[in-house]
Amino acid sequence: MTLREQFEKREHQLFRACASFSDQTRGRDHAEEKCDIRTDYQRDRDRIIHCKAFRRMKHKTQVFLAPGGDHYRTRLTHTLEVAQIARTIARALQLNEDLTEAIALGHDLGHTPFGHAGERALSKYTSKPFCHNEQSVRVVERLEKDGRGLNLTWEVRDGIRNHKTSGKPSTLEGAIVRVSDKIAYVNHDIDDGIRAGILSESMLPSDCTDLLGHSTRDRINNLIHAMLTYSMERDCIGLPKDYEQALSELRKYMFRDLYTNPVAKSEEVKAERVIGMLYEEYIEHIELLPEEFLMLIGEGEEKETVVCDYIAGMTDNYAVEMAGKLFIPKSW
Repeated sequence: MTLREQFEKREHQLFRACASFSDQTRGRDHAEEKCDIRTDYQRDRDRIIHCKAFRRMKHKTQVFLAPGGDHYRTRLTHTLEVAQIARTIARALQLNEDLTEAIALGHDLGHTPFGHAGERALSKYTSKPFCHNEQSVRVVERLEKDGRGLNLTWEVRDGIRNHKTSGKPSTLEGAIVRVSDKIAYVNHDIDDGIRAGILSESMLPSDCTDLLGHSTRDRINNLIHAMLTYSMERDCIGLPKDYEQALSELRKYMFRDLYTNPVAKSEEVKAERVIGMLYEEYIEHIELLPEEFLMLIGEGEEKETVVCDYIAGMTDNYAVEMAGKLFIPKSW
């Protein structure tokens, strides 16, 4: 018996019956030989960590555009915090921690430069809304490994696609990531807002913090415990109604007072213009795209889709650099 088979057998001994078992995956789009050491979900997690899109997240905005301090979150540190929260919950609920971690690590791979400002900008210029969750799936299915994709399991891709608030994951592990994402970004964005001097604990709605806690640490801890209490005896993942409502109200407050705050978002208008200029330039001069993207068009992909692929894959710094090369004249 291989190590992988031993791990798969152990899952059936440790996990609840409602868990996603590695040896019962719906599989990959392209059949491949099993690993003798790792389960399929462990393998997916490793593929995501080693892919180029994962590394690029360290230079992509979470909330604050190109922050001056070293301690503000980026898209990568957000992803790691989601993975940590989700793993803790999955382990406590005796669900598949490896699947949960793989979904969490891959959920934001398709995010644009400049955070949601980039997503809004691409949606303005394209014929259909740009959705980072769908783009994350496209990254792992099509764009990575020179157009071959990562060939991840169905369950991981389903969890990535459905991690947004409106999503409906098909696995409990995917549902854990969906809630963990919200727990993570609401609380660490508050922490960054306080660091930036835009927010303070006393400014937060007291009806929310009296229940959830009066510090980032306490809120995350209390939300995790509430989620475990609610989900432990159920075959579903969620929060008690009062906690769910308090988190939702806190999220609404953040959208009103931080995510659209003129201090935090003063540069976003410029960022959206940069994205729009890049999009129009590449659509007009498709030959400027790198060879790997021209190859996608040659294989029948729509020009609009491929231009979005290229721009969405840029880091903040690279988008600014390309705008400078294309639109700023050089000295003679």
